[in-house]
Amino acid sequence: MEKFAFYKYSGHGNDFVIIDNWNNEVPEKDFGKIAKLMCRQKFGVGADGVVFITAGPDEVDFAWRFFNVDGTEADICGNAARCTAHLAVALGIAPDEMSFKTKAGIVEATVNERLVKIHLPKIGRAEGAALVEAEGVSLTYHRLNTGVPHAVAWVEDADSLNVAKIGRAVRRHPAFAPEGSNINFVKILGPNRLALRSYERGVEDEILASGTGAAAAVLLAAAQDLITATSVICQTKGGEELTVSFEGPADNPEKVFLEGKVRCLFSGQVEPDLFLK
Repeated sequence: MEKFAFYKYSGHGNDFVIIDNWNNEVPEKDFGKIAKLMCRQKFGVGADGVVFITAGPDEVDFAWRFFNVDGTEADICGNAARCTAHLAVALGIAPDEMSFKTKAGIVEATVNERLVKIHLPKIGRAEGAALVEAEGVSLTYHRLNTGVPHAVAWVEDADSLNVAKIGRAVRRHPAFAPEGSNINFVKILGPNRLALRSYERGVEDEILASGTGAAAAVLLAAAQDLITATSVICQTKGGEELTVSFEGPADNPEKVFLEGKVRCLFSGQVEPDLFLK
C-alpha cells in the first residue's frame, strides 16, 4: 500500500479519520480494511470511523463513503458529515454552502468557521417500541431510522447506566433484527434540552456523541410530547452541546438539521507499516 494523507477530526468527541480520495489514490476494494486498521487504538490512528471523500455526480460537490471501526459500511453518520463538510471547505473541494452524496441520500451543509450545520436526508417514520430486558435492566426502546437505525430509551439517570454493557446486549436483540440498531439512553432535562448517551453498532462501544442518535431522540421526544421546542440542545457524553432542529410535525418532519462545532485535530501521512501484520 502506498503512502497517503489523512485528517483527524472530532465532532463533540465523536472522532474520525477523513481521507481525500478524489483522485482514487486508495483502491475502493481496500476501504473497509483500511478503516479497520486506521481506527485501531495503539496500532493505528484511533477513531470511531473513517470517511473517504470521492468525486460525485454533477448535482453535488462530492460524494463520500463511511466505514465503521469493524470495517462495515454505514449509510450516514451525522457528526462525520459535519466534519467532512468542514474539511471539504478547507481543501477547496466545496464552497461554504454545499451538498454531498451519501448512501442515505444527499446531505446539504453550511460551514461558518468551526460551526457546521447539516440538513439530514429524509427521516423515516417511527417503527414502534419494544420492551427489552438486558443485564438486569428493563427499558422500552422506541425505534426511528435517521439514516441509520436508532433505538431510544427514556431514563431518569443516564449517568449511572453501564451503556457499553447494556448497549452491547440490546443492539442485537431480536426486536432490532436483522441489521441491529444503535442504542441511545436519554434523559429529558427540559422543554428544549436533553442529555444523551449512545452505543454505536460497528464501533461496538459507547461513543461520546451521536448526531443521528440526537436527531432520533429529539424527534421521538417531540412526537411523544416530552419536549415542546423545535430546536433542542442535546448534551453529549463528550461534554459539548449539539443542536437538533426540525420543521413540520415531529412524526413526519419536512426538514431536520444538526448543528455544532467541529475540531480539526491534526493531519498526517499513513506509512506502509500500518498494513504490516
